[in-house]
Amino acid sequence: MGLTAKIRTRDGWAVSHAVVTVTDMTGTQVLRAEADAEGAVRDTTELAPGAYTVIVTAVGYAPAASSAIVTASGRAEVGTITLARQGGTELPPPGPWTIDPAHSSVAAVAQHLGISSVHGRFTEFGGTVEIAPDDVTKSRVEAVIRAASIDTGNGMRDTHLRSADFLDVERHPEITFRSTGLTAVGSDRWTVHGELSLHGVVRPVDLTLSYLGTGADPWGGTRAAFRATAELHREDFAMNYNQVLQAGIAAIGTTLKVELDIQAVQGDSLPQA
Repeated sequence: MGLTAKIRTRDGWAVSHAVVTVTDMTGTQVLRAEADAEGAVRDTTELAPGAYTVIVTAVGYAPAASSAIVTASGRAEVGTITLARQGGTELPPPGPWTIDPAHSSVAAVAQHLGISSVHGRFTEFGGTVEIAPDDVTKSRVEAVIRAASIDTGNGMRDTHLRSADFLDVERHPEITFRSTGLTAVGSDRWTVHGELSLHGVVRPVDLTLSYLGTGADPWGGTRAAFRATAELHREDFAMNYNQVLQAGIAAIGTTLKVELDIQAVQGDSLPQA
């Protein structure tokens, strides 16, 4: 006898704090139950045979309603009810996530000679993501990049980029980003507001973030994937070096396009290799 149901997010994760309310055809509440840690509801309250409305609510999610028929056995099996993030936006399950540098990339693109692009990447970095359980806009991101790990595929150019003309890695060995807020701009897109510390200068920077999904990995863990982009101006971070050619064209463009492809592993640390 009673009601059974499973409460899940769109990508199959349990909503452990969901509340299920059942009303009869007159709108009278006849049952109220909370989902357990697995997002399951198993209530033994005896219900009279008939039609009922099942309403599921959870902080941070849009309410969902479903119909249920109670049979002569007094049992109502509602099945799985899917909740969408409030406003239709989705992020991974709440809690800590750790960026996996081995399966992520931090890259930047600069214009060269006004006609082509120079692509570079940082090979040493790490960070954490904390998805807030009740209000996803309070989620946090922190990342640290080792400035000396810049790699553009040209040793002479990389040495120059590490010098005081650009990154000045001796005085400023780390590049850091700390988020200050999160704004939804679509069903799977966000603006991450934050502060970037680069070359000893701290400036507000917005990342345009896309959430690509969550799934199991071959090592027994759970991963979430993101892609983020930003546009930086070198002069904002006191990197004013340039060489102007005879035609008046700067050798290296002043605008940097940053491209991040990130995999994060669920938990507050990476699994041991």
